[in-house]
Amino acid sequence: MINLEKVSMKFNLGIEKNFSMKQAFIDLFTKKKDKNNEEFWALTDVSFHVKKGEVVGLIGSNGAGKSTLLKIVSGVMKPTSGKVTVNGVISPMIELGAGFDPELNARENIYLNGAILGYSKKFIDEKFDEIVEFSELRDFLEVPVKNFSSGMTAKLAFSIATVVNPEILIVDEILSVGDIKFQEKSKKKMMDMINGGTTVLYVSHSLESIRDLCTKVVWLEHGKVIKMGETKKICDEYYKSQIG
Repeated sequence: MINLEKVSMKFNLGIEKNFSMKQAFIDLFTKKKDKNNEEFWALTDVSFHVKKGEVVGLIGSNGAGKSTLLKIVSGVMKPTSGKVTVNGVISPMIELGAGFDPELNARENIYLNGAILGYSKKFIDEKFDEIVEFSELRDFLEVPVKNFSSGMTAKLAFSIATVVNPEILIVDEILSVGDIKFQEKSKKKMMDMINGGTTVLYVSHSLESIRDLCTKVVWLEHGKVIKMGETKKICDEYYKSQIG
């Protein structure tokens, strides 16, 4: 379903600041930096394969490259080098609520976000009550999203994104959204998708959820694959490295 071959991603950290008048003035009185010092490799030669129906967890410290990798697989970013092959329709849940207009109310944003995800108006009409019921936000449908808490926004976004069962689900820390009750609902929804055969690429700092959900794990650090394999073994080794 998903295959990565020597995928690397480089960011030019100083590319924008060099065009500012303020930066030009500062450069007059400071030593010019080496251009290479402003290059950051978020990923370096990452290769692995995800089979149909597998649930693969990505673990690693902050800045390890996990979220960047998800964005590349989702097609949000193009890698600097390497090849990504995806066979199937992807539903990315990377930045929940990114497709919302804060000035519009919840009802309007259900249709807006649904359209961004490729749903037809007819489909949203049919699924509207299901989305609202799952989000637990029926009393707030006419409230502008700008007045929502981050938890409420995440609830609405998750409910819209998971109203269909995609072939491939790309997930970044979404099981931590909302209150405890909603987290349990989110986890159950995820399990229903997994049991239905959905292929999942999942990022989380919670080793507990990785252990519960994933069939195998890829451990990243500083943009490189440290180890990959059976969930318990890799999680145990990662945990020891963090507390040792």
